[in-house]
Amino acid sequence: MAIYNLTRTQNIRSDIETVWEFFSNPDNLATITPEYMNFRVTSRPHTGPVYPGQIITYKVSPLLGIPLSWMTEITHVQPMKSFVDEQRHGPYKLWHHQHIFEEIPGGVQMTDIVHYRLPLSLLGDIAHSIFIRQQVNSIFDYRKKAIENIFP
Repeated sequence: MAIYNLTRTQNIRSDIETVWEFFSNPDNLATITPEYMNFRVTSRPHTGPVYPGQIITYKVSPLLGIPLSWMTEITHVQPMKSFVDEQRHGPYKLWHHQHIFEEIPGGVQMTDIVHYRLPLSLLGDIAHSIFIRQQVNSIFDYRKKAIENIFP
């Protein structure tokens, strides 16, 4: 039962306030998620700043169009610097996603660090090697391109 990780870094040509506002608002998640996943935020519309204890619910269809419920909790927030979302219910046994923002000359460097574990022990590990690793990577590849279009 392995714990997998993915780390992605991307430079964004914008100011920290704009980047923070965009990424800390769950209503923007569908914009940076591949359409085939039918990603929808199902919790009430976001108002105000992100905060520890915030619960966000979604519907997502990552495999064969089968809709799954997903619930995450924002567990840590350092305004304009970082926040963490952790799965409370959903397709993973563990999902811990750190979003880190650092001002750099000409913009913001954003780093995503994801640690995840799959259910079903050995079967989950086999599924990871066959297609889930590729799917998680392709989702973050899509995000990178979408972010480049949003922040040209």
